[in-house]
Amino acid sequence: MKKVGVLISGRGSNLQALLDAASAGSLGGEIAVVVSNVEGAAGLERARRAGVLALVSDHRGRSREDHDAAVAGLLAGHGVELVCLAGYMRLLSPVFLRAFPGRVLNVHPSLLPAFPGRDAQRQAWEHGVKVSGATVHVVDEGLDAGPIVAQEAVPVLEEDGPDELAARILEAEHRIYPSAVRIMLEGRGRLEGRRLRIEGRT
Repeated sequence: MKKVGVLISGRGSNLQALLDAASAGSLGGEIAVVVSNVEGAAGLERARRAGVLALVSDHRGRSREDHDAAVAGLLAGHGVELVCLAGYMRLLSPVFLRAFPGRVLNVHPSLLPAFPGRDAQRQAWEHGVKVSGATVHVVDEGLDAGPIVAQEAVPVLEEDGPDELAARILEAEHRIYPSAVRIMLEGRGRLEGRRLRIEGRT
């Protein structure tokens, strides 16, 4: 069974969606290890409750490249083939991306390429869009700029504030992230320039 590594910095809400999918046999692989750069991250306990190895690699006092090399080494040491970012609040350096070329996924709370970066839900709400959503993409050296694997649209309701919109987008993230992981683990995603073509899509 192919192995997934998950990087987190906080509560691990999307981690839980991946853990649930793995437990149900719908992820297409197993979560071998969860790594956080924050020692007290709540998501570490989620991993431990699920029987998944949870490790900490503190980034403080280290260069980004040194820290990324250490994390990549941890993941490789546990046979990880696909890396998933789940609320990981650090930009990955080329050192890390070279270790897992085309094999790092992130989930972002907007319909990329709209509203990259932090606080995307508030950005969308303040801009006055009528539709926002969630995107799973392959991570490259740009900010939320890699090829798109999956998206789900979420309507912006008249009564929404940023928090209400964010909550519904998070539900969409939980739905599309596990299915996107499965697509990649099964080798059904094929890059053609910026477009990721998915074989066997129904």
